[in-house]
Amino acid sequence: DDEDGPERTCVATRVARPIDELIRFVADPDGVVVPDLRRRLPGRGVWVTATAAAVTEAVKRKAFARGLKRPVTVSPALVDEVDALLKRAARESVSLANKAGQVVSGFSKVEAAIGRGHLAALVEAADAQPDGVRKLGQALRRSYGEDAATIPIVTALESTELDLALGRSHVIHAALLDGPAARASIARCRAVELYR
Repeated sequence: DDEDGPERTCVATRVARPIDELIRFVADPDGVVVPDLRRRLPGRGVWVTATAAAVTEAVKRKAFARGLKRPVTVSPALVDEVDALLKRAARESVSLANKAGQVVSGFSKVEAAIGRGHLAALVEAADAQPDGVRKLGQALRRSYGEDAATIPIVTALESTELDLALGRSHVIHAALLDGPAARASIARCRAVELYR
């Protein structure tokens, strides 16, 4: 079925891509198209490049009905619904990394973590003030030198979403410390950024 190969063809762009760069969609029992981010829902699936533009194009071209080989209903808000699901997955992933002890938050704690050099990624709220972002960027360059460019800077979530993920208020700056939960968080946050 859908899981036996590393690549699928996007129904919007007709380009074959690795499944990690695609979103799977299925029709629910009522014929409504739903995103299957975890790729576990039963039934025939269609794949769309994991960007808002590609999902918009798939809706416009009526590619879901063609790919699913049946009449389907597509929500007019599908593009935004996928965005919300991706953000929720990113938020939950950051929360799991936090429970695993792989997150520090607060400007001074993040600055100290950068200085210790165990950073997997720097997390900046999408609505962070430029001054704080600039200062942590400088700290990153001081500690890592030329390797600073290899440290991902994640900006997928707003401060209110980081508050929810970490269970505290006014989170603007955080750091993901190296570990499997942190790496999963980076991937989920990147998915939000790429989608937009």
